[in-house]
Order: sequence, then C-alpha cells, then structure tokens
Amino acid sequence: MKSKSLQDLGAIRQQLSDAAQAAAAAELARREAERRAEAERHLFVRAVGAVQPLPVKERVHLPPQRSAPWPLQQDLDDQAALVESMSDEFDVSTLLDVDDQLSFRRPGIGTDVTRKLRKGEWSMQGQLDLHGLRSDEARTALGQFIRDAKRMGWRCVRVVHGKGLGSPGKEPVLKSKVQRWLVQKNEVLAFVQAKPSDGGAGALVVLLAPGNI
Repeated sequence: MKSKSLQDLGAIRQQLSDAAQAAAAAELARREAERRAEAERHLFVRAVGAVQPLPVKERVHLPPQRSAPWPLQQDLDDQAALVESMSDEFDVSTLLDVDDQLSFRRPGIGTDVTRKLRKGEWSMQGQLDLHGLRSDEARTALGQFIRDAKRMGWRCVRVVHGKGLGSPGKEPVLKSKVQRWLVQKNEVLAFVQAKPSDGGAGALVVLLAPGNI
C-alpha cells in the first residue's frame, strides 16, 4: 500500500510540474505577443516621427436630396390627348385659303397676318424638322413642339415637313397631314408656306396665339 501511495504522489508531482511549465510557456507567449503588438503600434511613429492629430472641425450633416418624382401618368395622358386632338380624318380643305400655297388663318385673323408671314416680317423663334419620321411619330413630335413653343412664349415657328422627294411617287406625304394637324390646334392662329430661302414648299411658317390657350 505504501508503494502505491508513493507512485500516486509522484504522478501528482509530475502533473503539477507539467502544469507549471505549461503556465510558464503561456505567460512567455503572452508577453511576446504584447511586445510585438507594442512594437507594431509604434512602428508608424518610428517611421515618420512625431505626429499631431488634426483638429476636429464641426460638420454639417446634409441629407441626400431626393429627385423630383417623374410625372409618368401625366406624360401618358398628354400623349393620349395629343393623338386625340389631331385626327388624320379631319377635313381641312374648307379651312384653307384658296391660293397657290393653301395658307390658313383662323376666323377673325385678317389677310394682313398671312401676308406678313409670307414676307418674313415675323421673326422665327424655333423650328421642328419632321424629316425621316413616320406619321404617328411626326404627329406626336408636332403636338409636343407646339406645347413647348407655347410654354416658351414663342409666337412664330417653322415646321419642316419635307417636299416628299424621298417618298414613293415623290409625293409629300407629311405636308397635308401637318396642315391638317395644325388646323386642329387652338394655339395655331395662321400658317403659310415658307419662303424659298426658308424651305419653300417643304416647310410652313406658323403663327401661335399669345398667352395660354
């Protein structure tokens, strides 16, 4: 029994010795890690020298600006209104002046207005070129142009519809349609064929009403 007790005591001592060595090794490793961390913290200072932190300035927080909502439904309604207000079935022949250029003037507008338009006495403030557009594209573009011109306060504009030289049969397809569409717009007071220097038979000079209609 005494021999067994001595063996147990020796085992306990060995365990204590192993634990002490492990604790010493762990303490040594911890100190080494702290030394390396301290060396890394001072690495920048040793490399560039002493530094001072920049003074903290007051900052104003600006919330991000939100973009204005896009009136998609209004645009769709406007486009629908443009199509409805300019029909291809409208008979314009009875409203055009019977002359070699088939000019137009709304009731109450004197012939002196169309005469001045032909002579170029009104300064043209804008132009729309419909070359290369399909009929539906040209109608939408013309309606939008008239609305934009009114918004800008323009009174006299030019609409280029082309002479039809590139169309089948060399017929000016858009010419009669543009006349028909313009007559249906309340903003249009009169129009005449442009002077040769301004497009001749391929363009119209259009007089718009002042203010908002």
